[in-house]
Amino acid sequence: MFKSIDEVSTRLGDEQYIASNEIATVMFLAERLGKPVLAEGPAGVGKTELAKAWAAATGRELVRLQCYEGLDETKALYEWEYAKQLLYTQLLRDKLADLLSDAQSLGEAADRLAAEEDVFFSERFLLPRPLLKAITSEQPVTLLIDEIDRADAEFEAFLLEVLSDFQVSIPELGTIRARHQPMVVLTSNNTRELSEALRRRCLYLHVDYPSFDAELKIVTLKVPGMPARLAHEVVEMVQRLRTMDIKKQPSVAETIEWARALVELNARNLDRATLEATLGVLLKNAADQQKAQRMLTRDDERSRRDDERGFRDRDDERPNRRRRPE
Repeated sequence: MFKSIDEVSTRLGDEQYIASNEIATVMFLAERLGKPVLAEGPAGVGKTELAKAWAAATGRELVRLQCYEGLDETKALYEWEYAKQLLYTQLLRDKLADLLSDAQSLGEAADRLAAEEDVFFSERFLLPRPLLKAITSEQPVTLLIDEIDRADAEFEAFLLEVLSDFQVSIPELGTIRARHQPMVVLTSNNTRELSEALRRRCLYLHVDYPSFDAELKIVTLKVPGMPARLAHEVVEMVQRLRTMDIKKQPSVAETIEWARALVELNARNLDRATLEATLGVLLKNAADQQKAQRMLTRDDERSRRDDERGFRDRDDERPNRRRRPE
């Protein structure tokens, strides 16, 4: 259990996650209050990485449920291992004569068969999926429910029982309660509106693109071999691209990838040729790349005009030299 918000920031920093004061505060309160965290924001700003860093900082196993359209409780909670059940059926058929050989009545034989049938739907044949694994774990875990906004509203409604009481219901086995309440982090890229019922059960955390200083710290931390001047130019360019009207703004993860690519190319500065050659690492859309190239062209033209104006100004400032008499 963390004693202070500063300790949370330090421990996350030890896991190479730069946490703002808001992030550290929400995670501190979530741990103290035993509440899930709903981290919402643009894709690639570090929401999933926060859950991973939190699991590492607390020494817990990370159990991840990746959400997608069509996900249902069976895939998220448990499945029956039909192959094992089929094998057991074959074994039971082979042993059926021995099992019923000394039965004194039809009723007794039926009872013996019924007892064997119950084994089919026991924990012996249960295949736990992430939700059940997190609830039945012998040790406390961090449960990451990633991109909950991609799942259907019906699945979101199913999660309410888990997030409210940390228990699940399996028709064949009954209600299973958590041995240890997991620390739950839900992430959303805000592709659809989540229900008020889900939001009420969580502490809310909006994770946005980092400031210039914060992103520079991230790049310096994640790409230690990058020259300081180049790191500054990389972050400056990324921050500028995010202000443009483009389809897919570069994420923090793409900033780091771009920085690593430039280090691999032994780049010392961001000249026009290097920028154009590596834009595909940063921008993954042809139209976005064209807009970036037009921006670079305008920069070059503005720089050339400024240079020409500077030359003219310097010429005007030169003292008039008198011609020597011949």
